[in-house]
Amino acid sequence: MTDKNLYNILKERGLLYQCTDEEGLKKALESGTPISLYEGTDPTMDSLHIGHCIPYCILRRFQKAGHKVILLMGGATACIGDPSGKSEMRNVMTKEDIANNIEKIKNSLKIFLDFEGENPAIIVNNADWFTGYDYIDFMREIGVHFNVNKMLSNEIYAKRIEEGGLTFFEMGYMLMQAYDFIRLNRDYGCTLQYGGGDQWGNIVAGVELQRKLNFANKTNINLIGATNPLLVTPSGVKMGKTERGAIWLDKDKISAYDFYQGVYQTPDACVEMMFALFTDIAMDEVRSKIKNNIVEAKKELSFEVTKFVRGEADAIEAQRMSENLFTQGGNDAPEFECILSEFPLDIVDALVRTGLCSSKSEARRLIEGGGVSVDGEKISSIDAKVNSGALIKKGKKSFIKVKGI
Repeated sequence: MTDKNLYNILKERGLLYQCTDEEGLKKALESGTPISLYEGTDPTMDSLHIGHCIPYCILRRFQKAGHKVILLMGGATACIGDPSGKSEMRNVMTKEDIANNIEKIKNSLKIFLDFEGENPAIIVNNADWFTGYDYIDFMREIGVHFNVNKMLSNEIYAKRIEEGGLTFFEMGYMLMQAYDFIRLNRDYGCTLQYGGGDQWGNIVAGVELQRKLNFANKTNINLIGATNPLLVTPSGVKMGKTERGAIWLDKDKISAYDFYQGVYQTPDACVEMMFALFTDIAMDEVRSKIKNNIVEAKKELSFEVTKFVRGEADAIEAQRMSENLFTQGGNDAPEFECILSEFPLDIVDALVRTGLCSSKSEARRLIEGGGVSVDGEKISSIDAKVNSGALIKKGKKSFIKVKGI
């Protein structure tokens, strides 16, 4: 038996955005019978950042409710690259890079899902069924069901067409992803695909492909596609990166302090969604916290997300360091070490070398705009120098101490 309240939880927390058959999904989730569902990921990087985690937070709820979770790694589709929302073709990855990325991503997924026990999540790779699949056979069996005019009208191709070049290579991506759904249904009884809102066109393609196969093969298989809303900033940019870089999940890519501060920089408009994803706090309570004191709400969010991803010890330490920076002058600020003989450092070089700025031009603009201080004093000259032990502050939230060794 499963938790029959899952549908209501998804709706209450705003985690169900689009659905090809919402009434059918509601009925399935309230039946008490487990279903199998999947989410697909193309392993284009060797790590995940916070913006990648939305579907995994949702799959975690499905698994906890008793449903079977399948994670599909796109070992084959990553060789093409998803054209959705892209203005240019992705770089073509080698099969070796893809395999390496898959192995590294698996460790991050353990944060969200249980791969052991009575109801373990499983990981599959679509390269297993595409490798050796004859091209002519694939086009005769699958390609024949796709209308090119309809594909070109799909929003996922809009930017590529607008920028002047959608390749036939990329058009094959939709066919492959649609077939993934068919194959997972055949092999694992999977009946639900969940993904981000930007994947709606690809998800619908799989549902419609099964309907056409039903007609051709006289079957009656009902697949359902659903999406979650995207976590985007007010300017429309996907969450996951901040002014200091990506909020990576891997501990070897980012410190606990930078992770905590990255979450704290969540735009106010995204705070409610982050609470909905990473905590079990009732949404009425969340909205009350945000309305009463958005700063304290963001501090609580930063602590809870850091605890969820990195553990309570890291969350406590990051919280302590953050409070120290604001109240005690920064004795616990993250440190950047360089050769003692290099001091004093030019402030522009220091900002770039510590990662507070991505370029010297950005550093100069920031200084000229009054956005940099050293040991509590605002810097107005790009020719200023920094001594060992100095605390550099960028804006209101980013600190680092330079130290000679």
